[in-house]
Amino acid sequence: MLKILHTADWHLGKRLQEYTRIAEQKLVLDEICQVADQEEVDLVLLAGDIFDAFNPSHESVELLYKTLRRLSKNGMRPVVAISGNHDSTQFVEAPDPLARELGILFYSRYDSIISCGTLEGGLEITKSDAGFVELKLPKYDFPIRILLAPYANEVSLRTYLGEENREEAFRELLSQNWKILADRYCDAKGVNLFMGHFFFMEEGGTIPPDAEPESERPILHVGGTQSLFTQQLPHQIQYAALGHLHRYQTVSSSPCPVVYSSSPLAYSFSEADQEKNVVLIHAQPGRAVQYKPIALKQGRPLYRVSFDNLPDTLTWLETHPYCFVEVTYLTDESIDAATRKAILKAHDGIVNLIPQLSPGAAGQAQTELRAEDLSKDMETLFRLFYTSEKGQEPNAYLVDLFKEVLSKTTAS
Repeated sequence: MLKILHTADWHLGKRLQEYTRIAEQKLVLDEICQVADQEEVDLVLLAGDIFDAFNPSHESVELLYKTLRRLSKNGMRPVVAISGNHDSTQFVEAPDPLARELGILFYSRYDSIISCGTLEGGLEITKSDAGFVELKLPKYDFPIRILLAPYANEVSLRTYLGEENREEAFRELLSQNWKILADRYCDAKGVNLFMGHFFFMEEGGTIPPDAEPESERPILHVGGTQSLFTQQLPHQIQYAALGHLHRYQTVSSSPCPVVYSSSPLAYSFSEADQEKNVVLIHAQPGRAVQYKPIALKQGRPLYRVSFDNLPDTLTWLETHPYCFVEVTYLTDESIDAATRKAILKAHDGIVNLIPQLSPGAAGQAQTELRAEDLSKDMETLFRLFYTSEKGQEPNAYLVDLFKEVLSKTTAS
């Protein structure tokens, strides 16, 4: 039975405000390689957001190539990777001619067609099309078909789909294209997979307000549509390997398991206390797949904690040394200098220390917006609004994101 490892959202080079995560990423990617070897995986799927930035650092690029070489077992085990909304399509596909000699296939543009042929490690690329590839492994007598759906912005989708004016039709156009590919190439004589980097939900469902993590650039709006529906996936598909959402979840079981594997590390405090996973899939032609998450243990966990006194705060910090933490400190006024110093000195992973005024405390009313506040600058108004709504100051990431949005709005 074919064994597949599904992973996504590595976000290599990602920082947590001023804290680098590259050392943790090295540890957790090593753990993923160990899982692939221990489970004797035949194929690895990497479903987008490989890097965290369009221009990744040299260290991030080096880590990716070394990891993929290990995962591919020097060409004996194929790795198929697509781009996500954090990736540069040109950068992701740039090493493809060399990488494919090691059985590593990068796919980031909908008009790309992967070249057919037999590679040195024995992998055969038997069929390909725009958004599709068929593989043949030496140890199996059946092919593996993969519908490839990397993230694409509105302009890219219009170019690929040839749609100029009806934004609301993108969902249907994508669905029709996947159906055409599946009808053409996917029968019950092979294993049929889908790999995509989009926001999927069941039709008729509701989008929760925290669906996308704080660290993500939202992609709920694809060409004017709020999301893609699981019912759009072709009936021939046996498993849909998704990237973008950082929490492990099975969105739907129809027409097949539609699964987000999760990111390997928690990258924002909206992911605090989440277990991170890769997914192991057992597949064979014409049968329902079996799949299970495998928990990843490496990396610092993220916690959000709240205290109203210094002794309890220091005790918790002492008993949780290896983590990143956002501390909310309940106080009648501001946090005095001595208390702040004691808390920050007690732990090397305090990302945010947020004062929160006790209910009814002096100065509590100052967090509410007043008419005279409207003369203040936009950043100050944002801070006041956030504080009045949430009872705490916005963190640095949210302020920077607000400034970015404000600058683009002003420029336009």
